[in-house]
Amino acid sequence: MTQENNFIDKAIKQNMDDKKYCYKYPHPAVTTDCVIFGFDGEKLKILLIQRGIEPYKGKWAFPGGFLKPEESAEHGALRELKEETGLDNAYIEQFHSYSEPDRDPRERVITIAYLALVKLQEVKGGDDAADARWFAIDNVPQLAFDHDLILRDALARLRERIHFHPIGYDLLPEKFTMKALQTLYESVLDVRFDRRNFAKKMLHLDILTQLDETIWPTPKREANLFKFNLDKYRELKQRGFRLEF
Repeated sequence: MTQENNFIDKAIKQNMDDKKYCYKYPHPAVTTDCVIFGFDGEKLKILLIQRGIEPYKGKWAFPGGFLKPEESAEHGALRELKEETGLDNAYIEQFHSYSEPDRDPRERVITIAYLALVKLQEVKGGDDAADARWFAIDNVPQLAFDHDLILRDALARLRERIHFHPIGYDLLPEKFTMKALQTLYESVLDVRFDRRNFAKKMLHLDILTQLDETIWPTPKREANLFKFNLDKYRELKQRGFRLEF
C-alpha cells in the first residue's frame, strides 16, 4: 500500500510539474525597465540602450527585458541592467508599472519600472543592446515602446522627491561646490535659483559640511568645497522633510 501511495504521489507531482504555468487563464509576459539618472556637473543625464533586435531595432530605450520565472522583478531588472550596459550594483527603486494592452507589438507585456540615481560611469552595450549611452535630459531621442511616457513619469517622481528627500550623494563627487549642488537642483527642476537663497536653504538643512579646501572654478573666483554630512543626510532621507524654493 505504501508503494502504491508513493506511486500516486509521484504521478500527481509530475502532473503538476507538467502543468506549471499552464492555467486556463491568459498569461501576460512581464518585463522590467530601468530609468537611470546621472549628472555630469552641468546637466542631468539619462542612460539609454540602442535596441539591437526587433521590434524597434535601432531605436533607443531603457535598459530592461523579460523576467525569468525564477527571479524577482528587482533581480531581473538588475540582471538586465548589467547585461545591457555593464552597470552593476545600482540601488534601484520601483516607481510604477505599465500595462496598456497594446504597449508592445509582440504580445501582451506588463512592465515594472525602476528608478535609480548613480554617479556617471562608463557604460557599454551588451546582450541584445547594440549600444549604451548617456543622454542629456534636454536631448533625449524619441524612445521605443511607451518609454517616452515612462521617462515623463520618472522625471515627475524625481521632481516630487526632491522636495521631500535630499538628493546629491548618489550623483555628485565626494567633494563639490555649492554651485555644483545648485546646478543639480536646477537641472532636475528645470528652474533657476538665486545663489544666496539657495545656499541659505541648503546650509539650514545641516546636511552639508564645509571643508577647509577651495578650488578656483575660474581664474577670478575661489569656491569653497563641501561634502555631505552622511548621518544627517540619511536621517532626513529616512524621515523626509519639506523643502520649498
